[in-house]
Amino acid sequence: MKLAEPPHDLVDAAVQVIQNAYAPYSGFRVASAVRAGSGRIYVGVNVENSSYGLTVCAERVAVFSAITNGEREIREVLVYTADSEEPVFPCGACLQVLSEFGGENTIIHALAGRSGRYSSARLSELLPRAFRFRPIRRLP
Repeated sequence: MKLAEPPHDLVDAAVQVIQNAYAPYSGFRVASAVRAGSGRIYVGVNVENSSYGLTVCAERVAVFSAITNGEREIREVLVYTADSEEPVFPCGACLQVLSEFGGENTIIHALAGRSGRYSSARLSELLPRAFRFRPIRRLP
């Protein structure tokens, strides 16, 4: 099944904040816009750190903003890379965070700013076996 092109409202939201990305080390600016269960859109940009390990991806920033504002469901995600010819999907850590608040059919759109190329996939295609914590039942 072919998925639709990225929705204009998500694209517009990501493009509006891309200049706020903090990427002095990689030069790879990313913005993300997520549509929450309420229909509201939340945005985020990547924020690098000289230690690299403390860098935070745009997708997680957008999801965390939604959660901070009381949302608990992510329905759709856009990842906009300003400095790429090819669409780039979320990293494994971001996919795992998205699996916490999204469902199998959550749509993820990747859009390359330089070329305008895009690709879309369901979360279940990108992370088919997401980790789910299942408490161990303790015996008496």
